[in-house]
Amino acid sequence: MSDRNEAARARLLQRLDEIVQSAIASGHALAVLALGSSGRELDRVDEYSDLDLWVIAEDGYQQDFLVNMDWIHAASPIVHQHKHGLTGYSIVFEDGIFAEVDAFELPDLSALEFAEARIAWKRPEIPDTIRFAQKETKRWQRTVDELVGEALGNLYVGLGRFHRGEKLTAMRFIQVYAVDRLLELAHLLETEQPAWPDIYGNERRFEKRFPGLAAVLPRLLQGYERSPESAQVMLEFLDEHFTVNPALKAAIISRYKPAGPDKQA
Repeated sequence: MSDRNEAARARLLQRLDEIVQSAIASGHALAVLALGSSGRELDRVDEYSDLDLWVIAEDGYQQDFLVNMDWIHAASPIVHQHKHGLTGYSIVFEDGIFAEVDAFELPDLSALEFAEARIAWKRPEIPDTIRFAQKETKRWQRTVDELVGEALGNLYVGLGRFHRGEKLTAMRFIQVYAVDRLLELAHLLETEQPAWPDIYGNERRFEKRFPGLAAVLPRLLQGYERSPESAQVMLEFLDEHFTVNPALKAAIISRYKPAGPDKQA
């Protein structure tokens, strides 16, 4: 780890400790769990890393941590906060550290999916197993044909919407949804490199994990006005590496350019 990243990690951990001490001072915290790069993945902390932590409150005290945020302000001055859901806030501290802070009670944990957390602090009576999710993380395992088929469908629908003038939704179908399916196929195209994969965000650290496919991304993501060009690159790439339905391929190609006035729906 570079000196710069070492300094960033020290700063992040200091802020985490300040928040922990503030939670303890409230008198109603049972534990504080750190997740992500501030959790078990400290080796990947850099100057752009943020804090992701959960305060586990005594029964009946979850809302105390959410309604009155004085305990967070006591940790360090805050310049911005907004609620990101029913259970927590996104926060920007005065020194630029970004944090997502949620509050739960022990029974809530049984319904939550999360990667193994790091215990930043806990009361002695709280078991170490609190860092493990009780709910099994399940992911829909899709076949290659399903993923390729959905990507092709995204291209076809997206091109139609582009020529209708719906360029924003077209961009999302072609340059987001179709590309997401390609990311799911990446492991079939090259060997994944070690770089802290994220089970909840396949795009995280993708450039380090799949550098070969990442090099193609600029041609697949050409922007708001160039969805047809992006779609053409995607179709050619899929056709080169996978089995593409010839009829659907022809239909997609037919939409590279808009239909004539007498053919528009």
